[in-house]
Amino acid sequence: MRSYLLNRAWQSLVTLVLATVVVFLGVRALPGDPALALAGEDRTPEALAAIRERYGLDQPLPLQFWHFVSNAAHGDLGTSVRTGQSVNDMLRTALPVTLELSLLAIAIAVVLGVGAGVVAAVRRGRPAEWVANAFALLGLSVPHFWLGLIAILYLSVATGLFPASGFVPLGEDPVSNLHHVILPALILGTGLSAVIMRQTRSSMLDSLSTDYVRTAEAKGLRPSVVVRRHALRNSLIVVVTIVGLQLGGLISGAVVTEQIFGLPGFGKMTIDAVFQRDYPVIQAVVLVTATAYIVINFAVDLLYSIIDPRVRVTGEAS
Repeated sequence: MRSYLLNRAWQSLVTLVLATVVVFLGVRALPGDPALALAGEDRTPEALAAIRERYGLDQPLPLQFWHFVSNAAHGDLGTSVRTGQSVNDMLRTALPVTLELSLLAIAIAVVLGVGAGVVAAVRRGRPAEWVANAFALLGLSVPHFWLGLIAILYLSVATGLFPASGFVPLGEDPVSNLHHVILPALILGTGLSAVIMRQTRSSMLDSLSTDYVRTAEAKGLRPSVVVRRHALRNSLIVVVTIVGLQLGGLISGAVVTEQIFGLPGFGKMTIDAVFQRDYPVIQAVVLVTATAYIVINFAVDLLYSIIDPRVRVTGEAS
C-alpha cells in the first residue's frame, strides 16, 4: 500500500510540473499584448515600457517562469494586472461558488443517474427502461445554455420559484444560498446524470449476467439484496471514474451556467481574465483546475480497492 501511494504521488507530482509548464507557455502564446490592454488610450512607448517592467513582462521567459513557480510554491499566485487585486483573494471569492455548484450538481447527477441506470438494467425491456433511456437521451441532447434560459423564463420570471441570478454566500444565509444555487445545479446535474445513467445501465447489465450474481440468486437472496450488494457495488467502478472526471471538468467547465445565472465563480473570472490578457489570473485558474484533476484522480484510484475487493492497489484484478 505504501509503495503504491508513493508511486501515485510521484506520478501526480510529475504531472503537475508538466501542467505548470504547459500553462505558462500556453498563456503566453495567446494573441495580444496585456500591456496594450492596460495602457488604454495612453499607449506611448514610455507607458508600455513602464507597464511591462511593473509586471515583469519585459523579462526573459525562463526568468518569468522561475518567478511564477517560486511564488506559487510559497502560495503567492501574483496580482491581477486588470484589477490590481491579489489573485489569491480572487480565488478565495470565486472558488467556493464553483465548488458548491459542482458538488451539488454531481450529487444530483449521481442520485438521478445511478437510480435511473439501475432501474433500466433491472427492468430491461419494460416501460421503465424506455422512460429512463428517453430521459438520458433528452439530457444528452439538450444544451445546458438553452435549458438554463428556459428554466429562468418559466421557473424564475413566470412563477418566481427561484431567483433568476445572483448569489448569497453559504455562511451568510444557508437557506437563501441553496435557493440561489439549486436551479443552476439542477441544470448542470441533468446533463451529467444522463451520462452516469447510460454507464450505470451498461455496467449493471454486465454484472447481472455474471456467475456470482447467479449464485447469489440461487442461494435464495432477495432480488433487492442481490442488486444492491452484489450487482450495484461491482458496477460502481465505472460510475466513480465518471464522477471523478466530471467533477474535475465542472470546476473549470461550468462557465456557461455561471454566466447565465450570474454566479461570481470561476466562469466570470476566467472569461474576464482571457479578454483582458490577465496572465496571473489565467495561470492561477488553469493551475488550480489541473491540481483538482490530479487530486481527484488520485482519490478515485484509492476508492477502487474500497468499492471492489477484487481490485488491488496495484490496479490488477485478482
